[in-house]
Amino acid sequence: MTSITPPPSRIYLLRHAKAQRAASGQKDFDRALSDDGYAAAEIVAEKAVDKDYKPDLVISSTALRCRQTADAIRRVMSPSTEFRYVDPLYNATTDIYLEIISSQVTEDSVMLVGHNPTIEHTLEALIGHDAFVAALPNGFPTAGLAVIDSTPSGWVLSDFVTE
Repeated sequence: MTSITPPPSRIYLLRHAKAQRAASGQKDFDRALSDDGYAAAEIVAEKAVDKDYKPDLVISSTALRCRQTADAIRRVMSPSTEFRYVDPLYNATTDIYLEIISSQVTEDSVMLVGHNPTIEHTLEALIGHDAFVAALPNGFPTAGLAVIDSTPSGWVLSDFVTE
């Protein structure tokens, strides 16, 4: 498990929703959400609000599919929720994701909207391999939202929201 000292005391990790396959000559960065992906992003955003999950700050990759997933979150969050779009989240390492989270020392809760496999590896780094495998034996699904809380003994997966 990785040691990040709060704040933040709650971390949300949201994998972008299902994207379209790249068209001929299209850059991976520019792939949009599929129709199913749009629907899933909206469902997960609504479920998050229903559970009173309200990050203080949402940090999203600038890739189109992540921005579109973050837009679903934006539509249901309060106007006070801050949104940032960060280029380094695209093709980043787990260390970069963890560094971005740990640098948010003024926010109590932070959401990253990112890509697999890095989002999955970040969750595993926070909660440990055994807890990760027990919670997500089939891996981190698209439009999946992990809710991770700080406890005296470390980070724990408190909830996992899917469509």
